[in-house]
Amino acid sequence: MKLKQLIGEMPVILSAADPDTEITGISYDSRVTKKGDLFVAIRGLSFDGHRFIPAALAAGAAAVLCEEAPEGEFPFIQVADTRKALALVSAAFFGYPARRMRIIGVTGTSGKTTATHLIKHILEYVQGEKIALIGTNGNCIGQKEVHTEFTTPESRELHELFFRMAEEGCRYVVMEVSSHALAMERVAGIHFSTAAFTNLSQDHLDLHGTMEAYASEKRKLFSMCDRACINLDDGHAAFMLDGCRCPVITSSAYVPADLQAEEIRLSASGVAFTAEYKGEKTEVTLAIPGLFSVHNALTALSVCIAEGLPLQECASALKSAVGVKGRVETVPVDGDYSVIIDYSHKPDALQNVLETLRPLTRSRLIVLFGCGGDRDRKKRPIMGKVAAQYADLVIVTSDNPRTEDPELIISEILRGVKDSETPVVTICDRIEAIHWALDNVRPGDVILLAGKGHEDYQVIGHAKHHMDEREIVAEYLKEKSTL
Repeated sequence: MKLKQLIGEMPVILSAADPDTEITGISYDSRVTKKGDLFVAIRGLSFDGHRFIPAALAAGAAAVLCEEAPEGEFPFIQVADTRKALALVSAAFFGYPARRMRIIGVTGTSGKTTATHLIKHILEYVQGEKIALIGTNGNCIGQKEVHTEFTTPESRELHELFFRMAEEGCRYVVMEVSSHALAMERVAGIHFSTAAFTNLSQDHLDLHGTMEAYASEKRKLFSMCDRACINLDDGHAAFMLDGCRCPVITSSAYVPADLQAEEIRLSASGVAFTAEYKGEKTEVTLAIPGLFSVHNALTALSVCIAEGLPLQECASALKSAVGVKGRVETVPVDGDYSVIIDYSHKPDALQNVLETLRPLTRSRLIVLFGCGGDRDRKKRPIMGKVAAQYADLVIVTSDNPRTEDPELIISEILRGVKDSETPVVTICDRIEAIHWALDNVRPGDVILLAGKGHEDYQVIGHAKHHMDEREIVAEYLKEKSTL
C-alpha cells in the first residue's frame, strides 16, 4: 500500500517522505519492526517511541510517523498526535474493517465484561449469527477465543482483530471500551453503532488524575455513536447524557426511564424482574445473583433494543445466559462452606459483591484481597475500609504487585481499616493467604477471593507467573484430604 493511501487527508505538519513509498506493515515497537514498515513513534506512560526511531530504521522501516521533526535525513511525516495517527493509519492499512460490521461499545467502571457477554449472547440467540467480542476476559470470534493483553487492544492490533472478525463473517463486534483506550486514542476514528454507559466510580486515577477527567474520557464515547444507552441509576448519568449527540435509551431499577425494571426479586440462584419498555412488559430472569445483575441485564437489553431487537425475544435469550468466568464464580469444595472468586478490584465492585454474598452467608463472610502495584494508590485505603465494613473477617494479601513492594501496598490498604473492629489478617504471599483461609474456615462461611477473577497469573516485577486460584483451592483441599 502506498504511503499516501495511509495518510489520506490526515493533517500533516511536515513531510519529508515520498508519498508513493510502498508500505508493507505498521509498527510502533522497534523490536518487531520489519522491512517496509511505517514506524509510528508514540509516547507511552513509561517510554517515548521517538527514542527508538534509529532502531526502527535499522530494522528496515520505510518511513517514520512522529510528533517531533527528527535529526538526520530519512523519510518521515510529522503530525500533532501520533497515537491518533496510529489508529487512523492502522484502519486504512487493514481496509477499514470496522466499517464492515456494526460495532457496539460498552464503557463504565464496573459491569462492562458481564454486559458485553450478555449482549453477545442475546444477539447470537435472536439473530443466529456469529458475533465477535473484545474485552477483559479475552476476545472471541464466535465461540473461538483470541488472546489479548488489554481490555481494548492498541489500535494497530485492534484493527487487525477487526479484519479477522470481518473476514470470518462477524456482523457485530461487542467490545468493552476502557478509559485508557479513549484517553490513548486506541478507538480514534471508529464509529459505534450503539454505545452504553454502566456506571462510574474511583479507578485509574493514576492515569486521569481526577474523577472529573476520568468521567470526561468515558463521555467521549457518546460523541462517536449513532445511539446511546445510559444507566440512570449512576450518579454520573446526567454528565454522560449531556455528552450525547444522538438518540438515547435510558434504563433504571429505581427512577422513571425508557427501560424500567419493576418487581425485582433477588435470590441465591439469580435475579428476576419485570421489564417495561414503551408500554410493553415482559419477565426477565438471569442466573447471576446480585442487584448489579439487574443493571447489567438492563444495559444488555437497552443495547439490543437500540439495535432493533424485540424486547420479548431479548428477555427470552437471557434465560439461558450464564455467568462470566471470575465474576461471582463458585469454586467446587467438599464441605459446608463456599469459596467465591470475583474480579472486584475496585471499591464499588468489592462493596457490590460483598452485599450480594451477605444474604447467602450463614456464618462469616470472609474477604481475601490485595491491590495492584503501579496503579491508583488512592483507592487502596478505600478498599480496606470497604472490606472491613462489609465483611466479618478481612485477609489482606498481594494482588499483582508489579514493580512495587507488596508489603508497602498492604500497609496502604491497612490505613483504611485502622479504626475498624473487624478482625484483619495480613499474609503477603497470596497462595499462603488462601491456604490460611481454607485452614480456618468454619461451617456456613463464605470465602470471597477478590481481585484476580478470570486471571490465571500474578505479575511480579515485569514477569507473569502462573497462579490460578481455582487450581490453588483444588490442589490444597486435595492435599488436606490425604493427610
